[in-house]
Amino acid sequence: MALNFIHQHLDSPGSYARILFVDFSSAFNTIVPSLLHEKLSQLNVPDSTCRWITDFLTDRQQYVRLGKLVSDTRTTSTGSPQGCVLSPLLFSLYTNSCTAGHQSVKLLKFADDTTLIGLIADGDESAYRSEIARLVSWCSANNLELNALKTVEMTVDFRKAPAPLPPVILCDSPVTSVESFRFLGTIISQDLKWEQNISSITKKVQQRMYFLRQLKKFHLPVKMLVNFYTAIIESTLTSSITVWFAAATARDKVKLQRVIHSAEKVIGCHLPSLQELHISRTRRQAARIVAHPSHPGHELFRPLPSGKRLRSIRTRTSRHKNSFFPTAVSLLNSTPTPPPPHQRTIAATYRPSQPTCAPTLLNCI
Repeated sequence: MALNFIHQHLDSPGSYARILFVDFSSAFNTIVPSLLHEKLSQLNVPDSTCRWITDFLTDRQQYVRLGKLVSDTRTTSTGSPQGCVLSPLLFSLYTNSCTAGHQSVKLLKFADDTTLIGLIADGDESAYRSEIARLVSWCSANNLELNALKTVEMTVDFRKAPAPLPPVILCDSPVTSVESFRFLGTIISQDLKWEQNISSITKKVQQRMYFLRQLKKFHLPVKMLVNFYTAIIESTLTSSITVWFAAATARDKVKLQRVIHSAEKVIGCHLPSLQELHISRTRRQAARIVAHPSHPGHELFRPLPSGKRLRSIRTRTSRHKNSFFPTAVSLLNSTPTPPPPHQRTIAATYRPSQPTCAPTLLNCI
């Protein structure tokens, strides 16, 4: 969604985007149970659940153990325990009321990862800076502390002669400007290209190929090798593949495909290509968005009057055309229409015998 907002906005001439990657100081440790109780009540959470959560977060005893030494016990009634599966959800509910008030500014939150995107047109940054001030004020009122030293900003600007932009001041400190940032595990560059992210992925999977070769030396069955490849190597190869694959260069795609070919030689069976993985995951993700009207990207999948195809998303640049949503709409439109129910029944009852061949990924699994 972040990239879609940026791509759509940059299709307009004379526009640019400023992205503020906000960092909180000990975010989960600053939750105030009484404030959380009020916010949960406003979200119509049952009172019994609110009281249970409040009781869980208050009067918690903790101590520190170092070898045989144990510190005195302290009682705390602030924050949520680190490592608790409930903590990200509680923090999301705690910050639910923090929203952007201007349509040209997008506030995206994923647990304690908060991103403020200013879609600037005609050089007017008043709304963007106003929303930053509102965010600082909201955090101060809700016991959240912004870490100005770790908060960074990235500017995406494709204008021919852009003027130097004034820095953003956060908590009386200028925010550092960066050329790239690892956002939710994916490296985003200010030129919206993916060489740096793909290089990082390639380095990781090449390191993990060593373990696959070691397992092969121990004569593990093909099925176990495939399971290891799927869980350890393919999962890394396909990290955010729906976002970057269509916009990646042919050279980078070949570089990643070589890893798959190497794995095929080690395992001794066919593995899905990078193109196949991208298509399957993009269609699956698009189908999930279409099935959930509450998803913020649901409105981008608009059916034509015939109901058989989706309305294509208009794009002016190749970088927008190769982003997730236009690519997903194109793939869904290219999906063949399923046969009528009676034909599917016939196809299901008639299963010709398969010839004996080399083991494939499906056969291995």
